[in-house]
Amino acid sequence: MKSAVENLTPTRVKLNVEVPFEELKPSIDEAYKTVASQIQVPGFRKGKVPSKLIDQRVGRGYVLETAINEGLNGWYQAAVQESGIRPLSRPEVEITEVPDPTSTDGELKFHAEVDIRPEIELPDYAGIKVEVAAAESSDEDVDKALDELRGRFGTLKSVDRPAADGDFLTIDITATIDGEDVDSASGLSYQVGTETMLEGLDEAVTGLSVDEDALFETTLVGGDHAGESAQVKVVVKAVKERELPEANDDFAQLASEFDTLAELREDLAKQAAGSKVVEQGVEARDKVLDKLVELVEVPVPDSVVEEQLEAHFKEGNGHGEGEHDTEEHREEVKANTARAFQNEVILDAIAEKEEVNVSQAELIDYIVSAASQYGMDPNQFAQIIDQSGQVPMMVSEVRRRKALAVVLGQATVTDTAGKAVDLSDFVRPGGEEEAPAVEAEASPSDDPAAVKF
Repeated sequence: MKSAVENLTPTRVKLNVEVPFEELKPSIDEAYKTVASQIQVPGFRKGKVPSKLIDQRVGRGYVLETAINEGLNGWYQAAVQESGIRPLSRPEVEITEVPDPTSTDGELKFHAEVDIRPEIELPDYAGIKVEVAAAESSDEDVDKALDELRGRFGTLKSVDRPAADGDFLTIDITATIDGEDVDSASGLSYQVGTETMLEGLDEAVTGLSVDEDALFETTLVGGDHAGESAQVKVVVKAVKERELPEANDDFAQLASEFDTLAELREDLAKQAAGSKVVEQGVEARDKVLDKLVELVEVPVPDSVVEEQLEAHFKEGNGHGEGEHDTEEHREEVKANTARAFQNEVILDAIAEKEEVNVSQAELIDYIVSAASQYGMDPNQFAQIIDQSGQVPMMVSEVRRRKALAVVLGQATVTDTAGKAVDLSDFVRPGGEEEAPAVEAEASPSDDPAAVKF
């Protein structure tokens, strides 16, 4: 078999394939067996009909057509492997020549047009310069962290005053549309200012005392009337405020392993400083990726964008299709899809250049982290992704993150005050695991850095 690649665009090729008769013959022999099992001829058992008799009954042309149909995908896959292209879409195949059915010579010729992952030329990404916000923790940061910790141990007490921001309320609500009750609920708990229930609720309840009510217009977000405008009546049944424990040595012993408030504040200060470094690291990581996309031109195949659009808006994506399938929304999906594709292509190329591997321990860490985001047991989550064939996708994701860490580890990062930023606590050297790399590929001792995402 011979194949040749004809570049149509940077992301689309035509694969021209020629299959000589000697390579076509095994498929023809299999086709005779297939046809023999499908027809019945008096005097012959099913599947034992001679080839010459099959030619008389159904014609050699039909057998040849069957052979081509059954073998076409295999020849296409062989040509893909031989050419080294990486297809992204289903091929559009056209058969241009078939052997003469009456001859035992000739060849099969076909071509397949397919979108492929583009080849890119990486720039010198060592020393990319990015600027991030200055990050110095302050006493206010420590006070805020301490108040959050006190809030975990706080108690609610009823107060005899109008509701204010931050208060915890017990409320009854009734929604009506055109004067007809469509939904109601009693004894709901709600904290003023969180904006987690209905738009306009915060404004309606602020200033209300127990047993007072208010009316407001809003858009319902759940139930049979989701998305519809309704008039809602809210009645305040209780107003409570959170009473925080006093910040002293007793509280430090209750809420932590420390004996004094001073020791607790010192630890919170270290945590606040660490959080600032992480914030700088995330900002630097995102800006480094932005720089890479600016430096490398990555053409995006139309089929990639169209496939994502179709998947996103299929059946209205779980919402009212007319409400969400707008031109503005489609442009947003197109832009996000194109950017995600560019990120993948660039980071995959860097991973190949830097010979980035993924150890089994790193994959397990990623799976555990992903499982916690879904609120699932890690073992159950691992079984689901294994059964659905998503493990290679997750390996690729971890590999890309490590590739980005390589670039970030080589970047020059300064803050807005011109001070060099040390991200050594954000980017850590990998290769410390003893576990073998995924796909039986051992991690080298100088494995590139891995970002703490």
